[in-house]
Amino acid sequence: MLATVELTRKLETVFERRQANVLATVITSAYSDLVKTGDFNELKGIVRELAEAQKRTDERVGVLAQRMEELAEAQKRTEASVGELASDVRALNASLRAEMGGLSRSVSYALENEAYRALPAFLKARYGLELTQRLVRADVLGEEINFFAKARRDGQDVVIIGETKLRLDERRAEGRGVEQILETLERKIAVAQRAYPNETIVPLLVTHFARPSFLREAEAQGIIVVQSFEW
Repeated sequence: MLATVELTRKLETVFERRQANVLATVITSAYSDLVKTGDFNELKGIVRELAEAQKRTDERVGVLAQRMEELAEAQKRTEASVGELASDVRALNASLRAEMGGLSRSVSYALENEAYRALPAFLKARYGLELTQRLVRADVLGEEINFFAKARRDGQDVVIIGETKLRLDERRAEGRGVEQILETLERKIAVAQRAYPNETIVPLLVTHFARPSFLREAEAQGIIVVQSFEW
């Protein structure tokens, strides 16, 4: 409004007042429309830029979506591969356990076979146990005994009941195995005691190695422990 008044005053220096008013109004209106058109053109330019930016964003989103799909597929393949690998590892572990178990049994049987030959003379020399029958693997009241023999000691009839354990070391991870072998030996001694109630049972453990602490504990329980390097 202020601009129109000022423009009218300037025009009055050349035109009559009424003509000056009309001219000022027309000029002001035209200028306003011109400004609005410029603003609109600028706005259209901004819109075009935004549209281009949106287009580029959509393209990037499309590329990202495709990449995400590829990653998802890669993840599926990875999970499948990991599953197959885990299955292979489980199968390998099972195979190794079976092989180790078979190896352990083979070594154990080898130790027993060697013991059958060496123990009679060793037990007589070290513990005064003179066998009156051959040392064998036997079945006593349905219980399998690794080492079984009748013997005499100090003029008394005794029965030898023995088990095999490759290593007697209570500190190792298989320490529970040491407890189990003692429990097994105790159970077999009880069976032999029922079968031979009038004879003394002599418990025996045969091993490749026994720790001193285990040897002391075994001695306290009246168990003879023979290590393979001793015979």
